[in-house]
Amino acid sequence: MNLNSFCLGIQPVGKIDPIYLKTIAGSFLGGLGMKSLILPSLAHPEYAFDKRRVQYDAGIIINKLETMKFKGCNTVIALVDADLFIPVFSFVLGEAKMGGKCALISLYRLRKNPARAVKVAIHEFGHLMNLDHCHEKTCVMRFSKNIEQLDLISDIFCKYCLDTIKYMIKKN
Repeated sequence: MNLNSFCLGIQPVGKIDPIYLKTIAGSFLGGLGMKSLILPSLAHPEYAFDKRRVQYDAGIIINKLETMKFKGCNTVIALVDADLFIPVFSFVLGEAKMGGKCALISLYRLRKNPARAVKVAIHEFGHLMNLDHCHEKTCVMRFSKNIEQLDLISDIFCKYCLDTIKYMIKKN
C-alpha cells in the first residue's frame, strides 16, 4: 500500500465546526498526499463523562471507536469538543494507542485554532503508525504537554519520522 491508496477517516463526535474537519482533511492530503474521508457525525460521548473530574475519559471513547467499522478507512481520527483526560494526566489534547486504528483529538483547549488541531491530529496519526515521541525540536511528533509547547512545533514530520510513516503505510 502507498500513501495515495491509504484512506484516513475524519470522524466528528458530537457537534464539530466543519472548518476543523476540512482543515485536517486538507492537511493530510497536502502534507502527505493521503486521501481522507469526512464521516457522518457520531453522538456526543456522554457515556465517557467522569462526574468526579468533570471531564471525558479519552480511553473509554477510543475503546468504543476501536469496536466500530469505518468502511473504506484504514485509520480514523475522531474530533470531539470536550475536555479529555487519561488517568495519568490532568488533560490531553489528543490520545491514540500505538498501532491502533483510531485516535481522538480534543478541540476544547485549542482556543478555536484549526492550525493547532492539525498538529495534534498529525501527531496522533503518527502514534497510530507506531511512532513514539521524537526529540527533534520542531517535529510534529515532539511531545507537547500544553498549548505553549504545541505552538513551538511544526505541523510536519522530521525526515526520520516521515520515512517511518511511509514504511508503516507500505507495510499495511
